[in-house]
Amino acid sequence: MRKIDKLIVHCSATPEHKEFDVEDITEWHVTGNGWSDCGYHYVITLSGEIQDARPERKIGAHCKGHNRNSIGICYIGGMDRTMNKWIDTRTPEQKESLEQLLKDLKQKYPEAKIYGHKDFTNKKVCPCFDAKEEYKEI
Repeated sequence: MRKIDKLIVHCSATPEHKEFDVEDITEWHVTGNGWSDCGYHYVITLSGEIQDARPERKIGAHCKGHNRNSIGICYIGGMDRTMNKWIDTRTPEQKESLEQLLKDLKQKYPEAKIYGHKDFTNKKVCPCFDAKEEYKEI
């Protein structure tokens, strides 16, 4: 079993209000990047549906240098409609599902800390909000 010490939140870098799902992201990662599977462990759709992606037992491909001991969670969105500006596009349903998923994962991995992808690189804005701050009480 992997030792999980990080829960890393991402956005899909897709336009606000445009629906995508785990199948789309898996296709992008497998066909576009040549990976074996979706890089994230969970994807949260605009309606708040939590979709399983890569099994938790498998190392993710979502945050270079931090995949071995982390779980990757991606919400759909993160860009304005024109794809020119990074913004927090989470729907109320996504916010609710993300918070519940993080609480569930913290129960399972109590030592894990919550981060945003941008906490590990200054080249990324993802997930377009401060996940460490927003979820510090979890």
